[in-house]
Amino acid sequence: MTQPPPPPNQPPQQPGFGPPQDPSSQQQPPAQPPAQPPAQPSGAPSGPDLSKNPEPGYGYPQAPQTPQTPPPGPPGTPPPAAGPSAPQGPGYGYPQQPPAPAAGYGYPGQQPQQQPQQPQPSGPYGQPQQPGAQGQPGYGQPGYGQPGYGQSAYGQPGYGQPGYGYPQPPTMPMQPQPGQPGGGRKFSAQMGIVVAAVVAIALIVGGGVWYASSSGKDDDKQTTAETGGTGGDTKGGDAGGGSTGAKEKAPADTASKVLFQVPAPKVPKGSSTISTSGSWLTDTVYAKSGIAEIVGYDRAKGTKKWTIDLPGPVCEATAHVTDDNKTAVTHKPAMPTKDDPQRCTQVALIDLEAGKEVWSKTAKSGTMEISFNNVTISGGTVAAGSTSGGAAWEVASGKQLWAPKTSDACYDAGYGGGAKLVAVRKCGTYEQRQLHIQTIDPKSGKVVSEYKMDEGIEYAGIVSTEPLVVAADVGDTAGDGSGISDFFSIDNKTGKLRTRISAPGEEFAARCDIITRIEKCSGLAVGNDRLYIPTEEHEGTGEYSQTNEVVAFDLSTGKQTGQRADAGDGYQLTPLRMDGGNVLAYKRPPYDKGGQIVTIDGASFKQTTLMENPATEAVRSAETRMLPDYAEILYAQGGLYMSGVYASDFGSSGKEYLVIAFGTG
Repeated sequence: MTQPPPPPNQPPQQPGFGPPQDPSSQQQPPAQPPAQPPAQPSGAPSGPDLSKNPEPGYGYPQAPQTPQTPPPGPPGTPPPAAGPSAPQGPGYGYPQQPPAPAAGYGYPGQQPQQQPQQPQPSGPYGQPQQPGAQGQPGYGQPGYGQPGYGQSAYGQPGYGQPGYGYPQPPTMPMQPQPGQPGGGRKFSAQMGIVVAAVVAIALIVGGGVWYASSSGKDDDKQTTAETGGTGGDTKGGDAGGGSTGAKEKAPADTASKVLFQVPAPKVPKGSSTISTSGSWLTDTVYAKSGIAEIVGYDRAKGTKKWTIDLPGPVCEATAHVTDDNKTAVTHKPAMPTKDDPQRCTQVALIDLEAGKEVWSKTAKSGTMEISFNNVTISGGTVAAGSTSGGAAWEVASGKQLWAPKTSDACYDAGYGGGAKLVAVRKCGTYEQRQLHIQTIDPKSGKVVSEYKMDEGIEYAGIVSTEPLVVAADVGDTAGDGSGISDFFSIDNKTGKLRTRISAPGEEFAARCDIITRIEKCSGLAVGNDRLYIPTEEHEGTGEYSQTNEVVAFDLSTGKQTGQRADAGDGYQLTPLRMDGGNVLAYKRPPYDKGGQIVTIDGASFKQTTLMENPATEAVRSAETRMLPDYAEILYAQGGLYMSGVYASDFGSSGKEYLVIAFGTG
């Protein structure tokens, strides 16, 4: 799985924060990709101002010192090998030597300073839970050691740093070189394509090219709300899969047009990066978090339909949406400053149809308000977890259903939602941790079933709640920052392990932020009682090409089914979500084509193209800044919406985008 390059230099630690403690007891902020496209004023979208060569934003490749030359010749003609004076790295789609591995995926580089108390049997929800969970003060309590804003413990990127928990697109020259032997090919492709995006944007003057293929037509309407996030809201079905229940159909013409783009918002003075996590689709609205706001855009035109102002930035957002188009976010109570970064204490219910905040709640552990790491929705309940424990509220009324108490040795680190509500409950001391994977009743908090993972597994992520699939990095063996070495298929009803699937990082390309966000897994999908996961990139059949495949694992046996969907030379195939019994996937393009949305038949594994984006340099450049590892990608009924999850002020002088939308028809 993808290995991130070394993290950027960290800013100095802020005054008033102590040395880092046990990482599992720290209140870590969300892992997010680099800065992404920008916010748009109300009304018709405006084209990008590319009259000056833009500099890439922080978290994107910086312009190389040597001149760059895009591949010569018409599309489809491979560029010649670089000469002696050419830059020393290949362009997108060509093998290259991977960069040196980064430090572990936010894992500790030192032993904790304090050892928590011994585990005690976990009680039902609403029973006592201890802040900080391991005998250490909870977040915001006296003595709690917290790294400075924008800096995390153990040398990893912290909150406010693009790349926390994600690989960063490094600086790479564009000229292709002959292929290098060995693995690590996924990196070469990602690096090259993002750099190609930067160079291409720099070559475009004015905005005419961008809107040359735009359309003002309304796209097809949905009958149900669609949510983002790989593996979210997936349900088990017949093992045969096929097109049963599928809603996405191929249009007569799969060529897409740019519907609209939203410029990246400006970061307030005193802040370096701001989270813009969260995007959702309803029948009529595409909603996206901005800086301390959530905006609903017309799905076809991009004009603003409504704006929800928040007192502080959104920290986390669930991908799940209720039947009546309500969702949940956590946000800060005020705008962060250099001296006060603020904590993610507010949990809010958002009505995506009406465009309003329904209610906002907080919870306490002892006398301190909890700063939450994740939030989700299931069965009429909003649940949020943290290193100080978990809390839940009723969707309809906002009534609190449970909260942590300070006398419990175990705590709810986070929850997975959707069809079921599942908690990752932590018990025991650091490095002698035991994780309890609990399916719980969303109304009462009563434990329905429980699976206890082996001691020593510090973190786990919820991939799917029905069927229940959990990812973990057992013994820190993934070695690539993906957070995944194994998948655990668990019976919801009995709590028994069905099977364990080994997924070595050098073979498979998916990732989970298992440390804090629990439900943030990307690059995979679950359905038909199968796990669909992409392989790492490898050499294709062409001279310079790279490619990958999506394969399926049976969740009852743990074995591969033999099904295999090929990306095709120059493309990389990444599952987005299930569509009934089919797998909906994004194909990242080679240097001379646009990206594609395809559906993979769950039985035959036959691919059908639903959308192909324009291959013009300006459009391709913007699209390839929104790769699946770095962005939120939603597709429904002929509309593709790609958005960033951070806004940054790090050295960008050109146009960047918060949202890019494509449509067919």
